[in-house]
Amino acid sequence: MNRRDLLRLFSVTGALLALPAGEPALGDADRFVAAAHTGAVDAAGAAEFDQLNSHLWRVFALSPSKSHVLPLVRAQLDVLTESLRRPQTPTIRQRLCELTADLFQLAGEIFFDGDRYTDAAHCYALAGTASREATASDLWACALTRHAFIAVYERRFAEAAPMLDMAATLARRGDPGLSTRHWIAVVQAETFAGLGDLDSCQRALDAAAEVQHLRGPVHNGGWLRFDGSRLAEERGTCYITLGRPDLAEAALVDALNGTLTARRKAGVLTDLAMIGVHRRDPDQVVAYADAVLATARQTDSGVVVRKLRGLQPHLAPLLADQQIRRLDAEITDLVGTRAA
Repeated sequence: MNRRDLLRLFSVTGALLALPAGEPALGDADRFVAAAHTGAVDAAGAAEFDQLNSHLWRVFALSPSKSHVLPLVRAQLDVLTESLRRPQTPTIRQRLCELTADLFQLAGEIFFDGDRYTDAAHCYALAGTASREATASDLWACALTRHAFIAVYERRFAEAAPMLDMAATLARRGDPGLSTRHWIAVVQAETFAGLGDLDSCQRALDAAAEVQHLRGPVHNGGWLRFDGSRLAEERGTCYITLGRPDLAEAALVDALNGTLTARRKAGVLTDLAMIGVHRRDPDQVVAYADAVLATARQTDSGVVVRKLRGLQPHLAPLLADQQIRRLDAEITDLVGTRAA
């Protein structure tokens, strides 16, 4: 077998082995190997690629450590990009571009979680290019939104705003039954919060809440996952950013009553710790921040570590408290360990 044959087998086999019990298996894996000899992909082969992409998104969602999924994603990207180098029918080429854009967004998510923002941005840019080639407006809008989200996390809010405006324009050309424009509105709300614009932030949050009026499947569980279930935590985060803990607490407590991933729960707990800082309440700060520290150690998530790094400077007024000093030292140690 040549390298391309092996990559096809590795990607299929690796993804299957990573699936939790009860996941449906792929169909005819031999089709992947047979396609390697001609380079041609038929409609059934493209459907198998689509199914495998969906499996990889599910593995990503279920994996405590997101970086473990990267080898599988890279192998499948090799398969897809090799197929794009070969002559294909226009319909198949367009479909392969969509699938490549989908998977580059997943690769970007993995790099983002690992605090590798330059790599994530490169993936999102490639996802945008592939989406444009596929003329897939919603897919392209989501790639732009993820790219803008890097600027939001780095608190470069003015840089995020024009990308989000472009994403919103693309979403208006997309499927009105999908939640694309509502997810963009959430990220715009965070941007407005960072810019200190409470009124615009509130309007964007209200626009995002319109997702609750959509009927039918509003997302695909992969590159688009927004269904409105995270609106409470997003409101809380925005109000914390705006310096309005009085508005944030009820939303954050409500968010904790929902079903949250480890990364999302860590974000909510960090925001609640920040409310403790505003109240000069060391016990509240420590109770919530210790839980976030445990999550950071368990998942090795760069996103969670960055949340703690954002909290740390605000601990200064409380450092007279022994528990706060211990917390500050543990955050410093955690950040230093990742940087080493």
